[in-house]
Amino acid sequence: MLDWLGDHVWAIWLALALLLGIAEILSLDLVLIMLAVGALAGAGVAVVAPDLWWLQIGVATAVSLITLLLLRPTLLDKVRNMPGYRSSTDKLLGASGVAMSAIDKSGGEVKLDGISWSARPYDSSMVIDAGTEIEVYEIDGAIAVVYPKHDQLP
Repeated sequence: MLDWLGDHVWAIWLALALLLGIAEILSLDLVLIMLAVGALAGAGVAVVAPDLWWLQIGVATAVSLITLLLLRPTLLDKVRNMPGYRSSTDKLLGASGVAMSAIDKSGGEVKLDGISWSARPYDSSMVIDAGTEIEVYEIDGAIAVVYPKHDQLP
């Protein structure tokens, strides 16, 4: 088996590309698919020049870097501009949670979907007590801007 693999290095590259493709399906990050494209390029070189392992690695690396630097940003922009796309922070708008500590203009902490977030109140003069049910008004960087869920917005 090892002799066959030594004579058919392209099969190793194809297996690597397949594994990276499967991992990309699980991660959906558009990074591993770029590496898979590089592995396919390495397989192509392995078919033409099976003894030039350094060329195979160089081509695979170059293609991976080029796709990561040029193609991935373009694809990400297209995905983010598709109708109906919402980022993970956009999905938090209007989400309910609980104040884990008192929240005032200097800050506080809330729990949203089981994750702790730094928070500040929508109205800087407001103080939200710990244990109060809150709702997210907006996300400001890494800070959730919140208000008590059962109160009216000004």
